[in-house]
Amino acid sequence: MPRVKNYCEVEVIKKAMPVFWKHGYKGTSMQMLEKEMGINKFSIYSSFGNKHGVFIACLKLYHQDTKDIYLRFKNSEGGIEDIKRLFQDSLNIWYLNDKLKGCFITNTRNEFADSDDALVMDQIEQRKDLKDIIIKKLRLSGAKTEETILEEANFLALSLHSLSTASRISSKEDIENYIKMVFKNI
Repeated sequence: MPRVKNYCEVEVIKKAMPVFWKHGYKGTSMQMLEKEMGINKFSIYSSFGNKHGVFIACLKLYHQDTKDIYLRFKNSEGGIEDIKRLFQDSLNIWYLNDKLKGCFITNTRNEFADSDDALVMDQIEQRKDLKDIIIKKLRLSGAKTEETILEEANFLALSLHSLSTASRISSKEDIENYIKMVFKNI
């Protein structure tokens, strides 16, 4: 007779995500996952297949948890103010917990930069249209040349990605000051 699960998969993934967020994929062991998830490795294997399956489930949960921020950014028509709000919303996520630094997706992108892992790359690339959305929002001002819009979009997209990495070692105040400087130049 099959065993009945005594846990909710979403709840144990919520417990696993901070482990990967803090230590990265390579730095996370099955023992660490067992301890934090509160289930044994046989349950992990049964529900998720392996460590990689848990990791993919964590990336999917992160996307789900940040979906509202992304959709608000994508669908609103506030131009540069929308971009500023995205930076602030991102900052709030990066500093939500003192132990979790940076953006989980950016951290993963940095760790898997040379990887050919299709499942991880699929999760990383889900929001690859960020720069296109920034371009659309910059065009709403109507006062900029197309060349300026493209240059500013590159600057903003790179700034956002860079800040998510910098937030791993910089204070929230330092990042806030940098964001202020970013928008003085836009």
